[in-house]
Amino acid sequence: METGIIPYWVYFLPLPLISYCRFRLFLLFLYIKHKKEFTIFKRKTPPPKTNGVLEINIGIPEYNRLRIAEKLSNLLADTYLLYIKTHNYHWNVTGPLFQTLHLMFETQYKELATAIDVIAERIRALGVPAPGSYAQFIELSSLTEEAAIPKATNMIKNLTLDHERITQTARSVFPVAEKGDDEATLDLLTQRIQIHEKTAWMLRSLLEE
Repeated sequence: METGIIPYWVYFLPLPLISYCRFRLFLLFLYIKHKKEFTIFKRKTPPPKTNGVLEINIGIPEYNRLRIAEKLSNLLADTYLLYIKTHNYHWNVTGPLFQTLHLMFETQYKELATAIDVIAERIRALGVPAPGSYAQFIELSSLTEEAAIPKATNMIKNLTLDHERITQTARSVFPVAEKGDDEATLDLLTQRIQIHEKTAWMLRSLLEE
């Protein structure tokens, strides 16, 4: 025989023990009835930490983040070498097209300088150090250094080819960024491809007779 939710034998126990048992049963009843909302016995787990620094949790798995940052480092290296080459041509161009090319190269290297910062900051946002030394850029880049000072026409040809190569480098990052659902990197790549394709077209047009 039971009375409510309390067994009959509870009433034959000493009064203090009966009160204690009733109190425990009452708490158990409340817990079962309101289990989802009952949080008094739950201990909150602190956010995971790594060496005292909060782990990165931006919705991209770690493996994908590292792969995207690795491919972006190649794009950063290409952009940096092209920046140096374009700036060199801006200083040293000569010939009948001097004024036109001098100003065009200036516009191009300034745009590349901005792009370098944007790409590097995207790598950092993914939680990876951005390459920052010339030795690293040489190792990571698909472009070649320019030792001699070519004629103006060859400058145009070289920059055209380099902008096309960077377009290819940017496209190579797309599959990795798509796999990681990295919309921010995909947007960056789209902008870079549009700029490099347009610049290559404008440079190539100067070579037509």
